[in-house]
Amino acid sequence: MSGPLSRHLRDALASTALVPLCVAFSGGPDSTALLHALAQLPEARRRGLRALHVDHGLHPASAAWARHAERFCAALEVPCEVLRVQVDGDRGTGVEAAARHARYAALATRLRAGEYLLLGHHRDDQAETVLLKLLRGAGPEGLGGMRVLRPFSRGQLWRPLLTLSRQQLRDYVAAHRLECIDDPSNADTRLPRNQLRHEILPRLAQHWPQTVESILHSAALCRAAADALRLQWLAAFDALHDPASGSLDAAGWLALLPALREPLLDHWLHARGLPAPTTAQRRQIERQCGARAGQLPCVRWAGAELHIWKGRLWALPPAPAIDADWQAPWHGEPLALPDGGELALDPLDARLGAPLQLRLRRGGERIKPTGDAHTRELRDLFQQSQLPPWQRQACPLLYAGDELVAVADRWASARGAAIFRQAGALPRWRAGR
Repeated sequence: MSGPLSRHLRDALASTALVPLCVAFSGGPDSTALLHALAQLPEARRRGLRALHVDHGLHPASAAWARHAERFCAALEVPCEVLRVQVDGDRGTGVEAAARHARYAALATRLRAGEYLLLGHHRDDQAETVLLKLLRGAGPEGLGGMRVLRPFSRGQLWRPLLTLSRQQLRDYVAAHRLECIDDPSNADTRLPRNQLRHEILPRLAQHWPQTVESILHSAALCRAAADALRLQWLAAFDALHDPASGSLDAAGWLALLPALREPLLDHWLHARGLPAPTTAQRRQIERQCGARAGQLPCVRWAGAELHIWKGRLWALPPAPAIDADWQAPWHGEPLALPDGGELALDPLDARLGAPLQLRLRRGGERIKPTGDAHTRELRDLFQQSQLPPWQRQACPLLYAGDELVAVADRWASARGAAIFRQAGALPRWRAGR
């Protein structure tokens, strides 16, 4: 079988390792051309070619689209699995970004060890991506555009069509009379990418016919610069990052040049499964690095929060909403806490003679720890013990009647210690974050 797409894929397969192949198949023209062309190549089938289709459930026809994907793959004798996802529209990033997050999360769970996940992105998609990154103020890494190959889940994400045009893929679809899904959202110019695709880029091309080629040339230069910088900031990351706590040295990070500081921060956040901040939020983080001792700065954005504490940066998912009036009786069984943590006795099969009441901080709590001559304010104990600030509000407090007898597994009064001795066990607290 000949043609630009088939020849391109044959050459691409010949230049890669003999790994299993999985196509992210939306059913649109691009992924349809990709999957159909691969299915004609024996070398692709020998690699266990299969497809994954994500049903976002955002369009009334999404179930019909999923059935189309299954029928199309069945006709090609390519295994197809439909992944149904729930799009979280409350992430604060917009429906388009939320759908993309849900899609990649679902694909990541189904990718097999060592498998390549193939996407149908082409050179026109790349030009749009670079322009979007430029308008959002990206640096060399973002302006370098989408990488052809990058680690993803247990395998690799592969975009083998980045040098081919949208028109070449449409020509393939037309030549083979392939039925494709027409998602009406792709024509909605209220979405930034569609605005660029349907209105901005065509107008640019009227005046500068080489618009796409020029954008891609600049992207290649930015990619080369980003890769050179990467060697430097990765070395800095190794020096600033504490693998045990997952935190970064704040002063050391702030002292880096911006060209190193920004990609290092993004790398750290993404490795923790968190999104990167905006430019304004980055500047806020930099300002807060100089906060006075005793202050506990926290910078929040959709999907993440960053704390500056003890001279280090700490990145966490957003704190769940916690009812300050929460309470529960506890006999010693493993008990889920409002922040996602857990309190249990060690050993696990031990139980208390009489239940204690669990509560959270409300302010002004005091306890006299065993061996201490003085009653201490809980606030002071937390500070002295260097308990992270983000764990303090959800720290479980154990009461016998109205008396605070223990603070998680940190401190117990004489009465609390006696209760645990009688049970032959000690509390064990696992914080939710």
